[in-house]
Amino acid sequence: DFDVSELKKLCGSAESGSSHPLAKAVTGHCKTNGIELSPAESYTETAGGGISAVVEGRNVLIGNKRLMDNSEVDISMVEETAHAHADNGEIPLYAAVDGKLAGILFIADKIKETSAEAIEGFKKAGIETVMLTGDNEKTARAIQKKLGISQVRSQLMPEDKATIIKELQEQGKKVAMIGDGINDAPALTTADVGIAIGAGQDIAIESADIVLMKSDLNDAVTAVKLSRSVMKNIKENLFWALIYNSLGIPLAAGVFYGLLGWKLNPMFGAAAMSLSSVCVVTNALRLNLFKSGRENKAAKAEINTKTEDEKMKKVMKIDGMMCSHCTGTVTKVLNAIDGVTADVSLEDKCAYITLDKDVADEVLSKAVADAGYKVKGIK
Repeated sequence: DFDVSELKKLCGSAESGSSHPLAKAVTGHCKTNGIELSPAESYTETAGGGISAVVEGRNVLIGNKRLMDNSEVDISMVEETAHAHADNGEIPLYAAVDGKLAGILFIADKIKETSAEAIEGFKKAGIETVMLTGDNEKTARAIQKKLGISQVRSQLMPEDKATIIKELQEQGKKVAMIGDGINDAPALTTADVGIAIGAGQDIAIESADIVLMKSDLNDAVTAVKLSRSVMKNIKENLFWALIYNSLGIPLAAGVFYGLLGWKLNPMFGAAAMSLSSVCVVTNALRLNLFKSGRENKAAKAEINTKTEDEKMKKVMKIDGMMCSHCTGTVTKVLNAIDGVTADVSLEDKCAYITLDKDVADEVLSKAVADAGYKVKGIK
């Protein structure tokens, strides 16, 4: 009973109330194709399932098979088609209107070029990778094959992810969870170390112990390498401090004087104590020389991208960002603009923006200003 444009309008309008990446894909497609959206009422989001809303007086339901089954919507006639697309790594979203199946949306979760490199980096570091997802099994298996992930658990509810992490911990394993959405919050809290993507949703960022400033899994690999370097440095300092004091304190106390005639002049003792502090601090400062191993690749990539695309890159100076929550908010509002990809740095208070098409500076500035931050300049 629906033509494609009408169904897209209903789905885009219903999804406009959601901040989920899949919802953004639907609304973004509508904007790109000039489909005007209508206001959505009675919006409801089902964790791990999908959403429902009333659009133009019609009840619209969009989500996975679990949501359709729970809502008693018959999808048997299209399941074969859905499975065929899922085998290619596409996520099927069923759309029902007024209680009847109206169509399927197929969304490809684009895999970043750096993700496979990050998975390989974890393996080299001796870390086993497990993908926990609410997607159906066929889609999850397709992504697992492309990225080389060790294990995959699919069709999970938010509480299921947390339960699996507890099971791994009971096996004596230390678990780090990387996530960016509402559905990941319980798992991020349960894990020994929760790592949130900076561009993720606020609840994920607040639940995590570490926030990655960029949406790049390689930064999680770098965080692991850096933490190991820090622990190694601490152990070195403790070892040498123990040796130093085990020899120095008995000597200063005169333990060896009666046997060997050794004694320590207080002046030399004071100097030796200061020298020990200098040694410890100097060893700790070696961490400034830490290299992630990706510097050469980043430099080559920068050289290779200095082409015509340079005129499509902009740097926005922003005032008022104080923490990772702020950078996450700015990243989110900028990336919500059609044709904009942004990485926000707290260190230099800048947003590094790549444009796929012409976007006026005024549009970028307004988005950031509406989020409560001041734009000092764009170049």
